[in-house]
Amino acid sequence: MFKKITVFVCLIVLAFNDVAYAQELRALARVDNDNSTIADLSYREMQVELELSQPIPYRIFTLTEPNRIVFDFKEIDWAGFSGDKALKTEKVNGLRFGAYQAGWSRMVIELTEPMILDEVEMRTDPDRGSARMVAKFKLSNQDEFSAKSGIREEAGWDLPKPIDVIAPKKRQIGDAPLVVVLDPGHGGIDSGARNGGKLEKDLVLKFARELKESLILTGRYKAHLTRDADEFVSLPARITRARALGADLFISLHADALESGWATGTTVYSLSDEASNEASQYLAEHHDRADLLAGVDLSKQSDTVATVLMEMARVETQSRSDLLADMVVSGVAQSIGRLRKRPHLQAGFTVLKAPDFPSILVELGFMSNERDLNNLLNREWRIKVIEGIVLALDTWSVEDAAQGQLLRQ
Repeated sequence: MFKKITVFVCLIVLAFNDVAYAQELRALARVDNDNSTIADLSYREMQVELELSQPIPYRIFTLTEPNRIVFDFKEIDWAGFSGDKALKTEKVNGLRFGAYQAGWSRMVIELTEPMILDEVEMRTDPDRGSARMVAKFKLSNQDEFSAKSGIREEAGWDLPKPIDVIAPKKRQIGDAPLVVVLDPGHGGIDSGARNGGKLEKDLVLKFARELKESLILTGRYKAHLTRDADEFVSLPARITRARALGADLFISLHADALESGWATGTTVYSLSDEASNEASQYLAEHHDRADLLAGVDLSKQSDTVATVLMEMARVETQSRSDLLADMVVSGVAQSIGRLRKRPHLQAGFTVLKAPDFPSILVELGFMSNERDLNNLLNREWRIKVIEGIVLALDTWSVEDAAQGQLLRQ
């Protein structure tokens, strides 16, 4: 049963006589960090106050697990905004903000206790053209908060629009260029791991672009990215985009962070319900949680018949994914030298669950380790890893095509 949805939407429509001033509003709205706060009004009340360079449409809604408030704006330039500077309350457990989708920005406030919207307004300064959004929240109980929270009405809006007919994807048999879909992890509001000012979302996008170019230059591959900009793409949308592009295989790219003492270095994952080790389980949960913190609810319910059919299809796809992972490990090892003791692991990553094409996830390294981070920043190292991946795909594609031809006979 779907929970009741409470969404507050405010669209600002203004008319200006001054043409030059109206043109100025075409730029993104900026946040004045000095005059923006998230602070307590009392022990039962909290206020979010944002000083903006211009009025913009916005909406506010709440979600559970974890309890959080989601603000969507169309659209904000967050450059220069500091959450640490704005936060002046202990009612907030975490704050995220950034680009969410083309034309939209998002701010997510993770709460330490349930709070519901009491009142909200956006005031515009008629002389300066600036705007101030003030949203007040009051303490609630979990039952009331849950009843007023839930999946957005337009859930799935970031997925490609459906088309009338989708021809079933045939398994590749080596008679056409292989379609490789590269998936740079994180993006937009979800920055991924951080170390010394470096963000995982930026490093993996750079690597993905370089790998895409190398694959295309061989003439043997068509390569696409699930995102080619700093935008948030939900986990289900990544798979759907790959499917819409006609993927023959899917490679998700990450450079996460692990607690001290856990292994580092390049690691390749294929799908399994049972994680290979503690680190694998941690990473799988961490990646899925990024969707939740960005304000996306991942539904665990599915049609029974569809689930059975997908599981049957995944039996074949899983063996192809495992072979791909083994060959990527071998190719990268040949290119950069000896890898860690167990470079091929398994975990339940959501992005590896497509039943219709082989999928792997490559942790290029772990940003929590200085040596790994330096490797990621080193172009020569990246080139070697790319050469190893291309070599692996060349080997895998021949073997996979041979198996596919046998199945057709």
